[in-house]
Amino acid sequence: MASTDKTSTRDRLLDAAMELFYREGVSIGVEALCRAAGVSKRSMYQLYASKDEVLAASLERRAPEYARRLALDPDDTRPPRARILHIFELLEQASTKDDYCGCPFLSAMVELKNPEHPASVVALRVKGALTEAFRVEAERGGARDPQLLARQLTLVFDGASARAGAKAETLDGLTTTTATALLDAAGVA
Repeated sequence: MASTDKTSTRDRLLDAAMELFYREGVSIGVEALCRAAGVSKRSMYQLYASKDEVLAASLERRAPEYARRLALDPDDTRPPRARILHIFELLEQASTKDDYCGCPFLSAMVELKNPEHPASVVALRVKGALTEAFRVEAERGGARDPQLLARQLTLVFDGASARAGAKAETLDGLTTTTATALLDAAGVA
């Protein structure tokens, strides 16, 4: 029975952490986190050595859904260009939601400003996987420099995500138009 309670406590803690860190930022206090999760600080510290570990675990928990949403399905028969543009269409759709606060992985890295922080390590890996997916598609599409194009696409994705998350920009086709120009310049079919 104790392991079921611990799993339930962990789930509540990580669910609250995912929501609070995304909505409020990584500076949220341990007390506020535990209160939102309905767990004691003692229980949190029995599961995790620090709030930093909770943040890293919450990002790790979010990573599979993020990857699934942005995944370039290997069974997708569309050309690489269409597959890449689809990711930007998904970003534009997500950015229209009232609760959109940008990419949670990018937000964590920007707030933490420490690439060695446990949460930054998770975020860098997740963002690196997106860049690698762009590189693979760019290579498949015949880009002259797939690595450069992948970095450019990631830069557009992250910049658009940050600006839309800060409510400083409405994406309305802006990212797909920008990505299209990059794909054209790189020679991607």
